[in-house]
Amino acid sequence: CSRPQKVCLCPFLPVHPLKVSTCLYIIQHPAEESRVLRTVPLLAACLPPDKCKILVGRRFNEDRYPELATVCRNPNTVILYPGAEATNLEEVAVMSSSPSAMIIIDGTWSQAKDIFYKNSLFRLPKQVQLKPSISSQYVIRTQPTNTCLSTLECAAVALSIMEKNKSIQEIILHPLQALCSFQLQHGAQIHHSKEHLLKNGLYDKPMPKNKRKLRRMELLVNNVKI
Repeated sequence: CSRPQKVCLCPFLPVHPLKVSTCLYIIQHPAEESRVLRTVPLLAACLPPDKCKILVGRRFNEDRYPELATVCRNPNTVILYPGAEATNLEEVAVMSSSPSAMIIIDGTWSQAKDIFYKNSLFRLPKQVQLKPSISSQYVIRTQPTNTCLSTLECAAVALSIMEKNKSIQEIILHPLQALCSFQLQHGAQIHHSKEHLLKNGLYDKPMPKNKRKLRRMELLVNNVKI
């Protein structure tokens, strides 16, 4: 895990990489590389190298990324990105017996949106989303809403669905739970989501002047004007 011995996460990783048929392509925004508590390295440590490929950048085209372009054109590839045009992954998994590849964008919501809409390759695969059925356990980093998940959590839930194996989710989440526990023991504070803070009157930062951002925050509290 490349962490100091006192906070080593290796005992919480699977002894052997998980055997999965789905290949994950993690499209990582460059800003994520410098984050100390990022989750993608833990995800990669749980999977075989050929089943978790990390591509760092903002712009991806066919000339520079021919393998990625081929993957995007494969009818068995899906991209995990929520929205009105996205299908629930559970429905796709029922229809498909041979999962091939899944693309996941790693970054903040604004970074992920920028990558998704400014790269035409990512609109070739079928767009899927997860049902908001679990709350994030990544409590040492603020999420927009209670059901927003880290990249590792998204991958854990998605793989368990596509591989039809619930134990995959538990195994991949285990090092994340240990990471958060270590950080809390060493002084980190629990970070509630923006949604939780706004609904409970605990949001202590200045409200944004940008009308679009302000509207987004109003939606977090069920359209109640703040």
